[in-house]
Amino acid sequence: MNEVVEIENVSFRYEDHFVLENVFLTVNEGDFLGVIGPNGSGKTTMLKIILGLLHPSSGQIRVFGRSPRHARHLLSYVPQNAQIDRLFPVSVQDVVLMGRLGASKAVGRYRSSDVKVAHKALAEVDLDDLSDHRLGTLSGGQRQRVLIARALASQPRLLLLDEPTSSVDSRVELGFYELLKKLNETVTILLVSHDLGFVSTYVNRVACVNRRLVVHRITEITGGEIKGDLYDEPMHRIEHVCRI
Repeated sequence: MNEVVEIENVSFRYEDHFVLENVFLTVNEGDFLGVIGPNGSGKTTMLKIILGLLHPSSGQIRVFGRSPRHARHLLSYVPQNAQIDRLFPVSVQDVVLMGRLGASKAVGRYRSSDVKVAHKALAEVDLDDLSDHRLGTLSGGQRQRVLIARALASQPRLLLLDEPTSSVDSRVELGFYELLKKLNETVTILLVSHDLGFVSTYVNRVACVNRRLVVHRITEITGGEIKGDLYDEPMHRIEHVCRI
């Protein structure tokens, strides 16, 4: 299996306070990894280290076999609670085209090939019929899909999402995980969440972070009789409590 992310004995601290300590993690191509932990446990910090926005205090990290800084063009990131001015007159297509910045060689304007990539990304999130709509007229779930399409427009090999369902209701959340399952057929996904005590069948593994990190395997509930209160889907449970 090809390693997408290799984190070896990484620690990170702000002054004298360790946020991450002696972290080891391997993410393989095709993985759908869920990352959970309490507030302040280091989840977002780990994402920023993978993105090359922060540098570890010690240890090594490789992304696609190179330093994070040199692998940024292979990654896309959907931040937590992205600030969107709903009154700003920007179209869905314009937002998705922002994902071509840095990926396109065009200067001053987008090429026709960039527009085609943007439309393909919108089709992947089932919003191609809304490309000309103003972003502010969309529902919360639709706006989140637009942000996913913007990330996909850079044609990444690794998609990182930081609590992407925190602002949507449970019914929309189910559709969102269905979308990620489909995208995972071609893109490796690392999904951060505040609490994935019960997750659907889509996640391969769960990394539990609370300064240190432990990866737990997921076990399907026998027979699938138990359903989540909010999802009419078979559920998985994490075998261990996150006590690190």
